[in-house]
Amino acid sequence: MQEQAAEAINDTTPLLTSDTIVFGVLMVCLGLIFYTSSRKSGFWYKFYKIVPALFMAYFVPALLTTSGLIAPEWTTVAESGEVTEGATSLYYMSSRYLLPAALVLMTLSIDLKGVFNLGPKAVIMFLTGTAGIIIGGPLAILLVGAVSPETVAAPITPIPGPGETNEIWAGLSTLSGSWIGGGANQTAMFEIYGYNPKLFGQMVFVDIVVANIWMALLIIGIGRAVRIDKWLKSDTSAIERLKEKVSSFAKKVERNPSFSDLMILAGIAFGTVSLAHFGADHISGYFESMVNSMPEGLSRNMLSFMSSSFFWMITITTIIGIILSYTKARDLEGAGASKFGSVFIYVLVASIGMKMDLTLIFQNPGLIAIGLVWMAMHAGLLILVAKLIKAPYFFLAVGSQANVGGAASAPIVAAEFHSSLATVGVLLAVFGYAIGTLGAVACTFLMQLASAA
Repeated sequence: MQEQAAEAINDTTPLLTSDTIVFGVLMVCLGLIFYTSSRKSGFWYKFYKIVPALFMAYFVPALLTTSGLIAPEWTTVAESGEVTEGATSLYYMSSRYLLPAALVLMTLSIDLKGVFNLGPKAVIMFLTGTAGIIIGGPLAILLVGAVSPETVAAPITPIPGPGETNEIWAGLSTLSGSWIGGGANQTAMFEIYGYNPKLFGQMVFVDIVVANIWMALLIIGIGRAVRIDKWLKSDTSAIERLKEKVSSFAKKVERNPSFSDLMILAGIAFGTVSLAHFGADHISGYFESMVNSMPEGLSRNMLSFMSSSFFWMITITTIIGIILSYTKARDLEGAGASKFGSVFIYVLVASIGMKMDLTLIFQNPGLIAIGLVWMAMHAGLLILVAKLIKAPYFFLAVGSQANVGGAASAPIVAAEFHSSLATVGVLLAVFGYAIGTLGAVACTFLMQLASAA
């Protein structure tokens, strides 16, 4: 029996499974990317005028995963027939340790008043992105269903358990939760609509593929932001003023960092990581008990994000960074605080990239088609509204990622415009957590109607 089970399972073990070795490979890739992108002439100079270094930091690890050199997770089948599961912890390390360290270092010099002076367009574009997800889901079901009815029909197997369903709209509800709020909201939708857990992996797969393709396109767009802003006829003066103000401050306090400066930066960065995890564990535990004590229903699931330790980790980190920006710690920007933060961000980007196997795009084309149409609706509405209100591309990109990518990737996209803007992505992403479940419920209701139609 064990041998038969082994035969039915493919061995997907990559060539490199040690996190230590894989981390070294990723760092070498990042080093080469920035070495080549620093060239001032020749092929690489022309190449990086078209393709941003951030995109390559994301794409190269994806190629390594696709080639089988590395993998985010794998299955090993021994000669004896024993099956074991393996996975890398690099993304967890990057998102839980390096991301909060990066955020506090990049927030030290933040001009919070300047962020608020950016005006309402950032919030408008974020809410537009949310609306795009809400209406994009049902429209994708209608359009793909008209061409391929079997794609939106509920699969017969595997048989769902009590209180579970195989309906495609129920599975897609988890995507709406993920693309408006994040992981906690996705879990809430999974619990609300009882999608068959044996099929849930397909939805996670669509989430990873489509969301990462869209993030890649947004990153490519950053290299053409000036042209896009010109086409949108957008006023970027407030953004430029904030960037100039932060850059001027950085130049004013710039110095060759001493060993003491570096140790203080390390203490602030990882002391914040420690404090954020400590607070997040206790606060999320309190809210988890509170939420679990509430009666089953929409109100309980709407508050489920409050029990997410990741949500509180990001929130606490941002608060600490903002508080420190009103102290003398702000002067540490001159010692390279945001530069060290950017290093951590790029390690996170590489770990996100290695989660993407490009061959998976062709394994389930029907569901991928729904996801791509859905994301196209989201993108189309963002572009339309940005054109109407003349919003800068920065607000479009960050507003979208605050929805689709959440707190893990919104600051990545924001910081690529300028390190001083990373906080904008975080603030919008935190807002996404709060409205994620409610927006996803509205989207799911419309998808139910579309599926019935």
